[in-house]
Amino acid sequence: MTRGLARVAEFVRPTRIGVRLLLFNLLVLFLPVAGVLYLSSYEQQLLDTQERGMVQQARVVAAALGSVPLTGAQPMLDRLGQRSEARIRVYDANGALAADTARVHAAVQPVEAYPPADVDGGRKRLIYRFGAWIVRARRTLARAILRQPSPPSSSSVKAPTPSEVRAALEGRYGAQTAFTPGQRSLTMNSAVPIRQGSGVVGAVVVSQSTFRILRALYRVRLRIFEVVLASVALAALLTVFASATVVKPVARLRAEAAALATRRTKLPGGFVSVDRKDELGDLARALDDLARRLDAHIRLLEAFAADVSHEFKNPLASIRTAAEMAAHAQDPRDREKFLDLLVRDVDRLEGLVTGVHELARLDTQLAHETPALVDVGALAGQLVADLRVIGDARVHLDVRAEGSCAVAASRDALTQVFENVIVNARSFSPPGEPIDVIVERAGDDCRVVVMDRGPGIPEAHLSRVFDRFFTYRPQEPGRRDHAGLGLAIARTIVEGYGGTIAASNREGGGTSVEVKLPFALPLARSRL
Repeated sequence: MTRGLARVAEFVRPTRIGVRLLLFNLLVLFLPVAGVLYLSSYEQQLLDTQERGMVQQARVVAAALGSVPLTGAQPMLDRLGQRSEARIRVYDANGALAADTARVHAAVQPVEAYPPADVDGGRKRLIYRFGAWIVRARRTLARAILRQPSPPSSSSVKAPTPSEVRAALEGRYGAQTAFTPGQRSLTMNSAVPIRQGSGVVGAVVVSQSTFRILRALYRVRLRIFEVVLASVALAALLTVFASATVVKPVARLRAEAAALATRRTKLPGGFVSVDRKDELGDLARALDDLARRLDAHIRLLEAFAADVSHEFKNPLASIRTAAEMAAHAQDPRDREKFLDLLVRDVDRLEGLVTGVHELARLDTQLAHETPALVDVGALAGQLVADLRVIGDARVHLDVRAEGSCAVAASRDALTQVFENVIVNARSFSPPGEPIDVIVERAGDDCRVVVMDRGPGIPEAHLSRVFDRFFTYRPQEPGRRDHAGLGLAIARTIVEGYGGTIAASNREGGGTSVEVKLPFALPLARSRL
């Protein structure tokens, strides 16, 4: 039970993104809320329309009574009262009531009395009371801010002559609005003077309740308020759902990423959200791929450190042995032999240090440099021309690409790649045998192939020729000046630019090294 409550609490616990989602969802409710507020303006428009109709009705009655004595007003009002929803009263010049449509049926209440029965029971509903309280609070606040007095109750008007009647007897338009006693509607009174000749002989007052207007508006308000409350509940549910399906998984990803950052051993099995089919699943898979790449990079560094340590031990041990033997040698020729061995081992160690430094700086160099467009055919042609300058005419270039074969890379880095591959081919190729360099377009790649006629590579070693410190020279078993880093450096650079490098044996003997780099045709056309 406690665990279940804890899970529920964790499920609904607010988060910053969850709060923002809730605010956004609530902002969507602005339109129905604005509709509720607009109903007040619409109500005022309806009341103004009703008042104009009452004024027109009062003017018609006043015009009809302007040519007859006021003593004949009651029969006229009796006929009008049967066809009009409004109450019509006629006052004489002294402010006394001369005629009233309410006298048609003495038992009938005046029209402005708000019907006490609420046939649909809507006003008894809690949601109605809550909405009505909000409307009343808004009106009260508006009156307080604007300092508008509340309409008086019709029962509070105790003066013998109403104010609107006095205004009409003075020749002006008179109006008065009051609450219906004990009810929530208003009674609107409009008074116009009755003129006979140039004088005012009385006043016509038309009174009508706003009950029908308010009843229709209250029903609309109730429906809109129900929609608003349902929307608020739906927004809250959607926020909780979004928080559970978006925020919580993101929090789990953050926790897993933080746990990954603090681990110093093998990476865990992966992120838990990689099976999702949405954007969070894409993010989890990207993080998982990043973590695996990071793990592979860490393992690469560990293997690199182990290889460096192993490769350094051999020349260091040889240097120590040569130094000790030279120190104890009595024969000058033996001492000179050991010193020569010492110098060769120091040179070998220096070459290892240079190669290791080159490998170590490649990642940083590739990450921070700004690639430029390099025409591979022109670069290969320059390398071949440089070799011929130093007297090596064995390297032949064949550029088969139509136009420029440009890639986005560093010119110096690509120069190092092709130099290492060509130098490796020269070291294996017998004297007088040609070395062919082919540059061509292969799909979306720029392909460079360097072929020699050397002894070839055993099948078991084809996958290792690009490993660090690997060298296979059976025809030169005594040479130790090759560190085995040239092709490893070439592979690091090529893969850093998104390319591939591979070695294979040629038919008839020899080795073929193939380099593929992504072609940069759009950039090449715009800049070259």
